[in-house]
Amino acid sequence: MKKNDILTGTVIDYTHEGNGVVKIDGYPVFIPHTVKDERITFKLIKQNKGFGIGKLVSIEEESADRTTPPCIYYHQCGGCNIQHLTYEAQLTMKRNQVKNLVHKMTKLDIPVRPIIGMDHPWRYRNKSQLPVQYNNGIVTGFYKPRSHDIVPIEECLIQKESHDHIMNAIRNLLQKYEVSIYDERRHKGNLRHIVLRSGTKVDETMIVFVTKSQKLPNAEQMAEELMTQFPHITSVRQNINPDKTNVILGRKSLTILGNDYIHDQLDDLTFEISDMSFYQVNHEQTEKLYRQALKYAELTGTENVIDAYCGIGTIGLFMASHADRVYGVEIVEKAIMDAKRNAGNNQLSNTHFEAGKAEEIIIRWQQAGIKPHVVMVDPPRKGCDPVFIETLLELEPARIVYVSCNPSTLMRDIQLLQAKYDIEALTPVDMFPQTTHVEVVCKMTLKG
Repeated sequence: MKKNDILTGTVIDYTHEGNGVVKIDGYPVFIPHTVKDERITFKLIKQNKGFGIGKLVSIEEESADRTTPPCIYYHQCGGCNIQHLTYEAQLTMKRNQVKNLVHKMTKLDIPVRPIIGMDHPWRYRNKSQLPVQYNNGIVTGFYKPRSHDIVPIEECLIQKESHDHIMNAIRNLLQKYEVSIYDERRHKGNLRHIVLRSGTKVDETMIVFVTKSQKLPNAEQMAEELMTQFPHITSVRQNINPDKTNVILGRKSLTILGNDYIHDQLDDLTFEISDMSFYQVNHEQTEKLYRQALKYAELTGTENVIDAYCGIGTIGLFMASHADRVYGVEIVEKAIMDAKRNAGNNQLSNTHFEAGKAEEIIIRWQQAGIKPHVVMVDPPRKGCDPVFIETLLELEPARIVYVSCNPSTLMRDIQLLQAKYDIEALTPVDMFPQTTHVEVVCKMTLKG
């Protein structure tokens, strides 16, 4: 077997990136756009020591789990790479990936509950981050796989439909006002990204122009035209990011026109959301995720709850009416200011939020006599800081509810926490249909 060989085999599994796996004499080859149990012909386009990469040539025996991707950009765009799977097959794949990680990384017998999916797994993203480039005209869209070349798009089937209309109108305005476009290779030009954020239960939309420089000529004129054309746009902001970086947002923002925030509701709670606030992009699934976390917390109204990595306070405030006290900690000071304001707006007086490192703040709370019964943990993709894990093991709360956007780092942290905790159950939640990403809610109980 060598590069450019044409081979035939049966897809036996998926990689974590959603590619089909075919084994030829025990050698695994990963082939995009294939479905488990299909017999396929493929071309070996890359050969490494441990695995190869193939390109689908033809399907000899098609799986019933295959469907036709409805997006016309599917084979160009790097976003929704499993649209060729039926939604039920997507859910099965994601749950199996969590089960495989449990077996491979922890060697523990942890029940993986049925995955929580969406009723209608399209048009769910309330946040769109659109890079802008100049290529024989101004281009907006999404990056091709493993590149920074933009696929120009007119619509995206996983973002809110209103975002399609707004991004197309913005592109026309950029051309009309001859806006300077950023060139990341030369670090020249001005406009880098357009970010759109919308409420789901509240019909408000924010536009954020991300620029390299402080000035954005004709910004007010563009904002006025957009707010006239789309009355639900209530905030137009500018974020300044002068650095040579792949990070989208810079540290400084200002309001061009309208309000500093938009609003949205989770259950009966209202949240103010700024351009730099962390807020889940799938409203329907966020409510399901938080309800599952609340179920695992087993609150009776008498508990002290610590919400670690609390962001703008969404999970903690979701818990507040079911607990005695909620204490939130987050290293980003601006997020803590938002959390305090959201607590006040929702008249939740049994909450307390502080900015700082979770492991340091929690120890200080303990020294002040605050004993947590339940700790909610929702860390970034890199998982929990090892010092924070050690702090949890010292505090010994009765229950830990761990919400993870990266099952691999969750499994790593489970291996440390299982010294004192029974890992009772995992529930996957499909926050990002049509992609390979999956979130997991984990329930841990202090050993007797």
